[in-house]
Amino acid sequence: MVASVQSRVDDPQLIEKRRAQIVAAAIDLFGRFGYHRTTIRDIASLADVSTGLIYQYVRDKEDVLLLALDEVLNGYLRAIPAALRDVEDPLPRFRAAATAYCRVVDANIDATVLAYRETKSLRPVHRELIKAKELKTNDLIAACIRDCVDAGLFREVNVELFTYQIVMLAHTWALKRWRFADLMSLERYLDDGLDLLLDSVLTPRGRRRLQRQAAGATPARAPVTSGRSR
Repeated sequence: MVASVQSRVDDPQLIEKRRAQIVAAAIDLFGRFGYHRTTIRDIASLADVSTGLIYQYVRDKEDVLLLALDEVLNGYLRAIPAALRDVEDPLPRFRAAATAYCRVVDANIDATVLAYRETKSLRPVHRELIKAKELKTNDLIAACIRDCVDAGLFREVNVELFTYQIVMLAHTWALKRWRFADLMSLERYLDDGLDLLLDSVLTPRGRRRLQRQAAGATPARAPVTSGRSR
Protein backbone atom coordinates (compact mmCIF):
# COMPACT_ATOMS: atom_id res chain seq x y z
CA MET A 1 0.00 0.00 0.00
CA VAL A 2 1.35 3.43 -0.94
CA ALA A 3 1.55 5.46 2.27
CA SER A 4 0.97 8.74 0.46
CA VAL A 5 -2.40 7.54 -0.90
CA GLN A 6 -4.83 8.28 1.88
CA SER A 7 -8.18 6.61 2.50
CA ARG A 8 -11.19 7.65 4.54
CA VAL A 9 -11.84 3.97 5.29
CA ASP A 10 -9.97 2.30 8.15
CA ASP A 11 -10.46 -1.39 7.27
CA PRO A 12 -7.22 -2.58 5.52
CA GLN A 13 -8.92 -5.57 3.88
CA LEU A 14 -11.74 -3.44 2.51
CA ILE A 15 -9.25 -0.85 1.28
CA GLU A 16 -7.30 -3.55 -0.55
CA LYS A 17 -10.45 -5.03 -2.10
CA ARG A 18 -11.95 -1.75 -3.26
CA ARG A 19 -8.69 -0.33 -4.56
CA ALA A 20 -8.04 -3.50 -6.56
CA GLN A 21 -11.50 -3.10 -8.10
CA ILE A 22 -10.88 0.56 -8.90
CA VAL A 23 -7.36 0.02 -10.25
CA ALA A 24 -8.44 -2.84 -12.54
CA ALA A 25 -11.04 -0.62 -14.16
CA ALA A 26 -8.64 2.29 -14.39
CA ILE A 27 -5.90 0.27 -16.12
CA ASP A 28 -8.40 -0.89 -18.72
CA LEU A 29 -9.61 2.65 -19.40
CA PHE A 30 -6.18 4.29 -19.27
CA GLY A 31 -4.97 1.74 -21.80
CA ARG A 32 -7.87 2.31 -24.19
CA PHE A 33 -8.41 6.06 -23.90
CA GLY A 34 -5.35 7.44 -22.15
CA TYR A 35 -4.89 8.75 -18.64
CA HIS A 36 -5.89 12.33 -19.36
CA ARG A 37 -9.09 11.51 -21.25
CA THR A 38 -10.32 9.08 -18.60
CA THR A 39 -12.37 10.51 -15.74
CA ILE A 40 -13.13 9.28 -12.27
CA ARG A 41 -16.74 8.97 -13.43
CA ASP A 42 -15.60 6.63 -16.22
CA ILE A 43 -13.64 4.51 -13.75
CA ALA A 44 -16.58 4.35 -11.36
CA SER A 45 -18.90 3.24 -14.15
CA LEU A 46 -16.64 0.40 -15.29
CA ALA A 47 -15.88 -0.65 -11.72
CA ASP A 48 -19.64 -0.64 -10.99
CA VAL A 49 -19.28 1.67 -7.99
CA SER A 50 -20.33 5.23 -7.32
CA THR A 51 -18.01 8.17 -7.93
CA GLY A 52 -18.41 9.10 -4.28
CA LEU A 53 -17.23 5.64 -3.20
CA ILE A 54 -14.00 6.02 -5.17
CA TYR A 55 -13.24 9.21 -3.27
CA GLN A 56 -13.46 7.23 -0.04
CA TYR A 57 -10.34 5.30 -1.13
CA VAL A 58 -8.32 7.83 -3.14
CA ARG A 59 -8.06 11.59 -3.31
CA ASP A 60 -7.90 11.98 -7.08
CA LYS A 61 -7.20 10.27 -10.40
CA GLU A 62 -3.43 10.56 -9.93
CA ASP A 63 -3.73 8.42 -6.80
CA VAL A 64 -5.36 5.75 -8.95
CA LEU A 65 -2.51 5.88 -11.47
CA LEU A 66 0.06 5.69 -8.69
CA LEU A 67 -1.67 2.65 -7.20
CA ALA A 68 -1.78 0.95 -10.60
CA LEU A 69 1.94 1.39 -11.22
CA ASP A 70 2.81 0.48 -7.64
CA GLU A 71 0.86 -2.77 -7.83
CA VAL A 72 2.96 -4.06 -10.74
CA LEU A 73 6.13 -3.35 -8.76
CA ASN A 74 4.64 -5.09 -5.74
CA GLY A 75 4.04 -8.08 -8.00
CA TYR A 76 7.78 -8.35 -8.60
CA LEU A 77 8.49 -8.07 -4.89
CA ARG A 78 6.10 -10.94 -4.21
CA ALA A 79 6.91 -13.21 -7.13
CA ILE A 80 10.70 -13.12 -7.26
CA PRO A 81 11.39 -14.07 -3.62
CA ALA A 82 8.77 -16.82 -3.89
CA ALA A 83 10.48 -18.16 -7.03
CA LEU A 84 13.88 -18.13 -5.33
CA ARG A 85 12.73 -19.97 -2.24
CA ASP A 86 14.69 -23.24 -1.84
CA VAL A 87 16.73 -22.58 -5.01
CA GLU A 88 20.36 -22.43 -3.95
CA ASP A 89 22.43 -22.90 -7.10
CA PRO A 90 23.29 -19.45 -8.56
CA LEU A 91 22.40 -20.21 -12.19
CA PRO A 92 18.92 -21.60 -11.48
CA ARG A 93 18.37 -18.70 -9.07
CA PHE A 94 19.23 -16.20 -11.80
CA ARG A 95 16.91 -17.88 -14.28
CA ALA A 96 14.14 -18.19 -11.68
CA ALA A 97 14.35 -14.47 -10.87
CA ALA A 98 14.26 -13.44 -14.53
CA THR A 99 11.42 -15.84 -15.28
CA ALA A 100 9.36 -14.63 -12.32
CA TYR A 101 9.85 -11.03 -13.39
CA CYS A 102 8.70 -11.79 -16.93
CA ARG A 103 5.67 -13.73 -15.70
CA VAL A 104 4.56 -10.73 -13.65
CA VAL A 105 4.83 -8.62 -16.80
CA ASP A 106 2.80 -11.20 -18.72
CA ALA A 107 0.09 -11.08 -16.05
CA ASN A 108 0.06 -7.26 -16.16
CA ILE A 109 0.52 -6.41 -19.83
CA ASP A 110 -1.72 -3.33 -19.81
CA ALA A 111 -0.26 -1.96 -16.58
CA THR A 112 3.30 -2.46 -17.85
CA VAL A 113 2.55 -0.50 -21.02
CA LEU A 114 0.74 2.09 -18.91
CA ALA A 115 3.91 2.65 -16.87
CA TYR A 116 5.81 3.60 -20.02
CA ARG A 117 3.07 5.89 -21.26
CA GLU A 118 1.96 7.65 -18.12
CA THR A 119 4.62 7.68 -15.39
CA LYS A 120 5.38 11.20 -16.62
CA SER A 121 1.84 12.19 -15.61
CA LEU A 122 2.67 11.69 -11.92
CA ARG A 123 3.82 14.58 -9.79
CA PRO A 124 7.61 14.54 -9.18
CA VAL A 125 7.21 13.26 -5.63
CA HIS A 126 5.18 10.30 -6.87
CA ARG A 127 7.59 9.60 -9.73
CA GLU A 128 10.36 9.36 -7.16
CA LEU A 129 8.33 6.79 -5.19
CA ILE A 130 7.96 4.65 -8.31
CA LYS A 131 11.64 4.99 -9.17
CA ALA A 132 12.66 3.97 -5.67
CA LYS A 133 10.49 0.87 -5.74
CA GLU A 134 11.74 -0.01 -9.22
CA LEU A 135 15.30 0.02 -7.90
CA LYS A 136 14.21 -2.16 -5.00
CA THR A 137 12.77 -4.76 -7.37
CA ASN A 138 15.86 -4.56 -9.58
CA ASP A 139 18.01 -5.36 -6.56
CA LEU A 140 16.43 -8.82 -6.43
CA ILE A 141 17.77 -9.59 -9.90
CA ALA A 142 21.07 -7.81 -9.31
CA ALA A 143 21.74 -9.99 -6.26
CA CYS A 144 21.37 -13.11 -8.40
CA ILE A 145 23.78 -11.70 -10.97
CA ARG A 146 26.36 -10.94 -8.27
CA ASP A 147 26.03 -14.46 -6.91
CA CYS A 148 26.81 -15.85 -10.37
CA VAL A 149 29.84 -13.57 -10.67
CA ASP A 150 31.06 -14.54 -7.20
CA ALA A 151 30.71 -18.24 -8.07
CA GLY A 152 32.79 -17.77 -11.21
CA LEU A 153 29.83 -18.58 -13.46
CA PHE A 154 29.54 -15.09 -14.95
CA ARG A 155 32.44 -12.89 -15.98
CA GLU A 156 32.77 -9.54 -14.26
CA VAL A 157 29.91 -7.46 -15.63
CA ASN A 158 28.28 -4.09 -15.10
CA VAL A 159 25.57 -5.41 -12.79
CA GLU A 160 23.32 -2.38 -13.15
CA LEU A 161 23.43 -2.58 -16.94
CA PHE A 162 22.91 -6.33 -17.06
CA THR A 163 20.00 -6.06 -14.62
CA TYR A 164 18.27 -3.61 -16.93
CA GLN A 165 18.85 -5.92 -19.88
CA ILE A 166 16.80 -8.51 -18.00
CA VAL A 167 14.17 -5.90 -17.13
CA MET A 168 13.94 -4.75 -20.74
CA LEU A 169 13.71 -8.34 -21.99
CA ALA A 170 10.67 -8.76 -19.75
CA HIS A 171 9.13 -5.40 -20.62
CA THR A 172 9.59 -5.97 -24.34
CA TRP A 173 7.21 -8.92 -24.04
CA ALA A 174 4.54 -6.34 -23.14
CA LEU A 175 5.67 -3.49 -25.37
CA LYS A 176 6.02 -5.67 -28.48
CA ARG A 177 3.52 -8.37 -27.63
CA TRP A 178 1.71 -7.63 -30.90
CA ARG A 179 4.67 -9.23 -32.65
CA PHE A 180 6.14 -11.79 -30.27
CA ALA A 181 2.84 -13.37 -29.20
CA ASP A 182 2.29 -14.36 -32.83
CA LEU A 183 5.74 -15.91 -33.11
CA MET A 184 6.23 -17.84 -29.89
CA SER A 185 4.99 -18.73 -26.45
CA LEU A 186 6.13 -16.87 -23.35
CA GLU A 187 8.26 -19.89 -22.43
CA ARG A 188 10.02 -19.87 -25.80
CA TYR A 189 10.51 -16.12 -25.58
CA LEU A 190 12.12 -16.49 -22.17
CA ASP A 191 14.34 -19.40 -23.17
CA ASP A 192 15.59 -17.73 -26.34
CA GLY A 193 15.98 -14.31 -24.74
CA LEU A 194 17.87 -15.59 -21.70
CA ASP A 195 20.09 -17.78 -23.88
CA LEU A 196 21.12 -14.71 -25.88
CA LEU A 197 21.93 -12.75 -22.72
CA LEU A 198 23.71 -15.62 -20.98
CA ASP A 199 25.90 -16.28 -23.98
CA SER A 200 27.60 -12.93 -23.42
CA VAL A 201 28.38 -13.40 -19.73
CA LEU A 202 28.97 -17.10 -19.01
CA THR A 203 32.49 -18.18 -18.12
CA PRO A 204 33.77 -21.63 -19.18
CA ARG A 205 32.78 -22.88 -15.73
CA GLY A 206 29.35 -21.33 -16.15
CA ARG A 207 28.89 -22.99 -19.53
CA ARG A 208 29.83 -26.39 -18.12
CA ARG A 209 27.45 -25.91 -15.20
CA LEU A 210 24.65 -24.86 -17.54
CA GLN A 211 25.25 -27.88 -19.79
CA ARG A 212 25.09 -30.25 -16.81
CA GLN A 213 21.88 -28.65 -15.63
CA ALA A 214 20.37 -28.85 -19.10
CA ALA A 215 21.22 -32.56 -19.09
CA GLY A 216 19.33 -32.99 -15.82
CA ALA A 217 22.32 -33.00 -13.50
CA THR A 218 21.50 -29.84 -11.58
CA PRO A 219 23.16 -30.02 -8.15
CA ALA A 220 20.92 -29.52 -5.15
CA ARG A 221 23.45 -27.14 -3.63
CA ALA A 222 26.09 -25.03 -5.29
CA PRO A 223 29.57 -26.41 -4.64
CA VAL A 224 31.81 -24.36 -2.41
CA THR A 225 34.79 -22.89 -4.23
CA SER A 226 37.81 -21.10 -2.87
CA GLY A 227 38.30 -18.82 -5.84
CA ARG A 228 37.02 -17.86 -9.24
CA SER A 229 38.48 -20.56 -11.44
CA ARG A 230 37.16 -20.07 -14.94
